[in-house]
Amino acid sequence: MNIQNPNGERDYIPIADHGLIGNLRTAALVSLDGSIESYCVPNFDSPSIFARILDKNKGGHFSITPTVPFTTKHNYLPSSNVLQTKFLNEKGVVSVTDFLPRLENSESTRPLLFWLIRRVEVVRGTVPLRVECAPAFNYARDPHATQIVPDDTIPLQFSKQNKVVFTSRPAASPYLPKGTSPSHSPLTLDLRFLPESLLENVPVPELSLETLNLSAKGHLGLAAKTELTLVEGQRVTFVLRIAPEHKGDGGSGVDEEQAELLGIDYQKLMAGAHKMRPKDDPVMTSELLDHLFVATNNYWNSWIRKSTYQGSWKEAVHRSALALKLLIYEPTGAIVASPTFSLPEYIGGTRNWDYRASWIRDSSFTLYALIRLGFTQEANAYMDFIFERLKNKNPDGSLQIMYTIHGGKDLEEIELLHLDGHKGSKPVRIGNGAADHVQLDIYGELMDCIYLGQKFGKPLSYDTWVLVRELVDFVVANYKKPDLSIWEVRGKERHFTYSKIMLWVAIDRGLRLADKRSLPCPRRLQWFAARDDLYEEIMHKAWNKDLRVFGQSYEETDVLDSSVLIMPLVFFMTPSDTRFVSTLKEILKTPERGGLTSNNLVYRYDVNKSDDGVGGEEGTFCLCTLWCVEALTRAGEYERPLLQRAVAMFEDFLLYLNHVGLCSEEISESGEALGNAVQGFTHVTLISAAYNLSRTLANQRSI
Repeated sequence: MNIQNPNGERDYIPIADHGLIGNLRTAALVSLDGSIESYCVPNFDSPSIFARILDKNKGGHFSITPTVPFTTKHNYLPSSNVLQTKFLNEKGVVSVTDFLPRLENSESTRPLLFWLIRRVEVVRGTVPLRVECAPAFNYARDPHATQIVPDDTIPLQFSKQNKVVFTSRPAASPYLPKGTSPSHSPLTLDLRFLPESLLENVPVPELSLETLNLSAKGHLGLAAKTELTLVEGQRVTFVLRIAPEHKGDGGSGVDEEQAELLGIDYQKLMAGAHKMRPKDDPVMTSELLDHLFVATNNYWNSWIRKSTYQGSWKEAVHRSALALKLLIYEPTGAIVASPTFSLPEYIGGTRNWDYRASWIRDSSFTLYALIRLGFTQEANAYMDFIFERLKNKNPDGSLQIMYTIHGGKDLEEIELLHLDGHKGSKPVRIGNGAADHVQLDIYGELMDCIYLGQKFGKPLSYDTWVLVRELVDFVVANYKKPDLSIWEVRGKERHFTYSKIMLWVAIDRGLRLADKRSLPCPRRLQWFAARDDLYEEIMHKAWNKDLRVFGQSYEETDVLDSSVLIMPLVFFMTPSDTRFVSTLKEILKTPERGGLTSNNLVYRYDVNKSDDGVGGEEGTFCLCTLWCVEALTRAGEYERPLLQRAVAMFEDFLLYLNHVGLCSEEISESGEALGNAVQGFTHVTLISAAYNLSRTLANQRSI
């Protein structure tokens, strides 16, 4: 067992050793040793207040850890995104339950509380603990003031209890250029707690919060800490929130003893006082905290129960669906590619990107997976988000490849040179400079998503069809042009094979939509001609006769790229076509033999053969591995050994999911998770691969 000693200097926790919690506005990474490592408030793309995963000293954290050696367990509650961490040693066991509250669907009239709730409960013996809350505002750039003040939001039996208030001071930031004003307002957080006894004859635990000076590690304001020893039956709940601007009354002004003397039922009195407070600042009672826990758990349980999936690997599929749900920004329907930023694709490397935006490509694939599982409400919400973007196309008729979760186009890329990066992987980046890239493949993914949405979601109106039609017209006018394609290379534009395939998909789905819905299509003949011309062009210009493979681009047909595995997945080519099977088998070779597959994991391409303008190394790409599984599945319908290889590759891949079933973007040669976590694209392709592999195996058995 991996025994952790809390007395040593804490190093970086591996990317895989984290769980994710969220509330469809933002999300937080929770490490295996009980620390909030990444948390942006109030939204996914807001500046971080905790980013310890990117700088172990000054990134900011909220940790709850035993002060004695311990082992640890991490798990989600069944069918839920409520996360539980257990610390165990011979003398005791303590459970930390973390969640961001959600309302049950029946409670839609109540406001969503933007609280981070951490419930600490000893379930056996005695455990000494240390709690530290050390926010680092605005990506650890803004200093803050820390005050310990009386807590006016708790029942009067805890009237002497204090809370900690952290207030950022952006105008005093040492990183603010001289003579300029900050672009954001100060942010105020408060940390509160509620101690409880759950057993008779067990006293309510006593604790108090103190300030902690971490300036020696680079912090720009005082943190808060407490040390406490809890016994079986004792529970303390910590709540961190954005402090409300108004101040409510702490209660009734009467404590329990006074209520008894007056002959008043104290519980009813407190309930009345509770109703008088603003709904977004209720009295923090144990009943309220219990209700928030139950309501949040019920929300996730009832959502996943709507899944129609009945195939194999159901547990992995449903965990992936729950992970994808955490990536949805509910107010607009947008979907982030990942809730984290700047986690490295190679330890010590420079490929560190911010994925907290809504890529058309990633979102479209996400919707495909959710629709496959029966979640059409999310599909309709995202389609509404996209159709709004179609109304505001660029002057040339194009779309951006990504938007902010609010629908904006400005994603300026900035390097945060003061942060060390995960395990020294610099630079740390926020924003994304690829936002204005020309990536023509996005039109194929989007049109495929719209087409699938028409089969299972809300039908297109005529006005929306006109917008979609204009999109296909743009594709027909531009399919001959080069681009930077799916991998967002930062070098020269090329005629990438993947982009050409997806441009074909865009035109094909436009034609199918017009046909199936009998929609008017004045340029139908031009669309047919462009689709056929594009198909012939790919077959001639992307095909390498000598190597018998489809190359990465027209310019470099000798470079393998696993993105071409998409061909049968989007019905561009039958999986039994000899050209495709030959390409697939070449990709399945090891890199030493000219292929892209190592230990049943697949690389995107050989970074030493293809200049992508970024430099540095990278791991195997989870998306590509799962595309390979699906390609093998489809080809395996005609060549049985390939189906067996698909099963083996998929089962192997599942071993690389972390301890709570989540997956990152890449996997290193040594099996270490790399890149941003949780990566939506990975969980999307896992669902799709499981869906098609399970269905194919079932069909094979019935023959």
